Amino acid sequence: MTREVDFIDRESESGGGRPEICARVVTFSMYSRRQLIEDLCDLGVGPGDIVMVHASVRAVGEVAGGPDQIHLALKDAVGPDGTIMMYASCPDYYDDVGRGNLTSRQEAEVLEKLPAFDANTARAARDNGTLVEFFRTFPGALVNQHVARFVVRGRQAEFLISEQPWSYAFGKGSALDRLVTLNGKILLLGSDHDAVTFLHYAEHVADFADKRVVRCKVPVQVNGQRVWRDMEEFDTSAGAHVNWPARFFAKITDSYLSRSRNRGGKVGLAMCYLLAARELLEYALPIMSAVARNRHAADGLLEFGQAATGRLSP
Repeated sequence: MTREVDFIDRESESGGGRPEICARVVTFSMYSRRQLIEDLCDLGVGPGDIVMVHASVRAVGEVAGGPDQIHLALKDAVGPDGTIMMYASCPDYYDDVGRGNLTSRQEAEVLEKLPAFDANTARAARDNGTLVEFFRTFPGALVNQHVARFVVRGRQAEFLISEQPWSYAFGKGSALDRLVTLNGKILLLGSDHDAVTFLHYAEHVADFADKRVVRCKVPVQVNGQRVWRDMEEFDTSAGAHVNWPARFFAKITDSYLSRSRNRGGKVGLAMCYLLAARELLEYALPIMSAVARNRHAADGLLEFGQAATGRLSP
């Protein structure tokens, strides 16, 4: 398929000032749902899979029918026995009061004006990408009743969100915990490898000292009234330990992919990786414990594009 673009006005060589219109013809790809299904299957997505997805719609390229076709292609790839999960979280400010990232004046205004959180209607956090909001609003999608909100659809959807601890919402008893129980997979669909939400589960269950705890307040509806409810978690913003280096999750993820010789593949135009949640967890736990003891233990972890040693410092 071709499209004419970049029309340029130039003066003719005769010098008469008469413009000539020159067009550069470029080619571009528009991917169909069927093509995306084929790419996903080539990557390793298969019937019955439980897949947590992080996606960049822009990275995939132009899709015939729009972004909904991406999650629908995933639905087709996992089939009627499979399940898709994405992390939606919440709009700005709903879990910010008490974290220390707002001024006292800002907190006072939020406390006065912010309505109670409604997990069924609240938009997904913008920094979690476009696809999750398309997925959340598509018929059949379910969510857990929490600001640490997951969107699920498929055979295991109700089980994944069947229980949700209010505090330490990424740890034991969470949807991430059950993703491991079900031997789920993680799909990085052209996304930033530093945004692998599943690694917050590793932070929560890892055995190391001096975890950073944050406490905040969340507005919820109780008997028709807005109530600010206290909540705790290991710090998912600055990191669960002071020793975490910049882009620690990307370094863990890419080191794991390198160690497991996972070269990924293309879905549309996006470079993608499919990995087992349990294997990533088992890889991440000793790294987190080592870095908590000694920050230099992370020195051997490098992101793709860097000269990674593939070795973890002692």
